[in-house]
Amino acid sequence: MYGDQETVHRILTEHGDTWAVVGLSENRERAAYGVADVLRRFGKRVVPIHPKSPTVHGEQGYPSLAAVPFQVDVVDVFVNSALAGQVADEAVAAGAAAVWFQLGVIDEAAYARTRAAGLDMVMDRCPAIEIPRLGR
Repeated sequence: MYGDQETVHRILTEHGDTWAVVGLSENRERAAYGVADVLRRFGKRVVPIHPKSPTVHGEQGYPSLAAVPFQVDVVDVFVNSALAGQVADEAVAAGAAAVWFQLGVIDEAAYARTRAAGLDMVMDRCPAIEIPRLGR
């Protein structure tokens, strides 16, 4: 497991409510769309990060984390593992408090770099599964 239950809880409850969802598009069939909807229902602001910069769930999209003109607290990553490390590095550069790699997204070197930079991080887990477990 990459991220213990305490880290999962901390990211979901203490790191702020602005989540950048990397890979989020208007495609309702994609997992990112449904997870973003769950995050919204639990009070999170969801900011789409996608090359086409679509508006999703009423929130303006941006082509990259660097293009977001305000602070994001958590970066939720829906890109494949080969690209995820770069996104983690961008999250560190953007001043995020935490990085969350979705189910099936694993990059152990990125995990080590991100943790060494002082960010909380989990990999291979889904906040839409974890957040209802908070009992709120």
